[in-house]
Amino acid sequence: MRNRTAVAALVTCAAMLAATGCSSSFGSDEKTTQDTSEKQHLTVLIASSGDAETKAVKDAAAAWAEQSGNTVTVDVAKDINQQLAQSFAGHKPPDAFYVNSDQFANYAKGGSLYAYGDQIKDADDFSAQLRASFTHDGKLVCLPKDTSTLALAINDDLWRKAGLTAKDYPTTWAELKTVAAKLTKGDVTGLVINGEYARVGVFMKQAGGWITNADQTKMTADSTQNAQSLHYVQSLLKSGSLKYANQVDTNWGGEALGKGKAAMTVEGNWLTGGMKADYPDVKYTAVPLPAGPAGEGTLAFSQCWGVAQESAHRAAAVDLVKYLTTASQQLKNADAFGVMPSRTSALAEYAKKYPSAKAWADATAHAQGPVTVAGFDKVLTQFNTDLAALSTGDPKKILADLQRNGEQALTKGN
Repeated sequence: MRNRTAVAALVTCAAMLAATGCSSSFGSDEKTTQDTSEKQHLTVLIASSGDAETKAVKDAAAAWAEQSGNTVTVDVAKDINQQLAQSFAGHKPPDAFYVNSDQFANYAKGGSLYAYGDQIKDADDFSAQLRASFTHDGKLVCLPKDTSTLALAINDDLWRKAGLTAKDYPTTWAELKTVAAKLTKGDVTGLVINGEYARVGVFMKQAGGWITNADQTKMTADSTQNAQSLHYVQSLLKSGSLKYANQVDTNWGGEALGKGKAAMTVEGNWLTGGMKADYPDVKYTAVPLPAGPAGEGTLAFSQCWGVAQESAHRAAAVDLVKYLTTASQQLKNADAFGVMPSRTSALAEYAKKYPSAKAWADATAHAQGPVTVAGFDKVLTQFNTDLAALSTGDPKKILADLQRNGEQALTKGN
């Protein structure tokens, strides 16, 4: 599942383009023949969270194909970042594809993506935060296909066994620390999360800090707010009431929750699909993340529907993306595999239909988007390595290293 693991240290598109020298041809309409008069065959590459997502995308693509008269082949990538980088370098990219936020800037800067945002008449139905995540050089390059936020998921049975009720749901850091300690007993750890910035980062946001400023032109990592957040997480780790997922022999927080090894976890709304598929008998409740010193805060995740600059079927690919991102199709996807719509109008309907997902839907109002600067994925990979050793590490040094590495990346990426 796309958000379960840390940003991987993969070969990026930018590196592949630099090595092959192929980026200079991207953006040249002379090299791309747009055939709109005859029926076309499109290829689509996705990174699927499971059979349900794969089926949903294939069914939607088939419906569009029947309507348009074109044909579509949907392939599931084993490693979409690597496969896309190789396809761009080899001048044989799929026509449409998922773009991970951590690689978006690499692809956009390398000239691999066709910017079709100005062709979307109702683009403002997608939130400003989501549109910003997929904007490059002032242009909306691609549409966010869905959105996800983080909430606190609680194992109902373990909660009751500890003598806790709904009145005890934590709303502050202090309360989270108290209940995590009370829930930690025997083989059960109060709170289990993945040891990565995509989870620990919520505490940075709640403390009033973050990695960069709003327009991602300046590093803000080495701050007292961020240090406060890492010290807080470190204190939980040292007490034993917080453990990383791999410390309890699980791959992610949802697995720890489902197996009863965690009483609480911090996960996104993709948890609903994972729990339904793997732990259907485990009852859990999703509540808002506790507020920190600066108030509420969560992280937002998304992928966008990219269209290849070198595609010979760009017009048809954009038409396909328009179909795949309609409000009705996004709601079908929500039914199929638990994702939240990226359209504001559809999200409102989703929240009414799925009251159990209220914590995730409401969190979009105070969500922090990812850093999308070319080359920054490598910075975050190192940050994740440092966070993995946070229990014995020096928060100030970790943040100083992040600041230094990030400043170098911003200089090259912006």
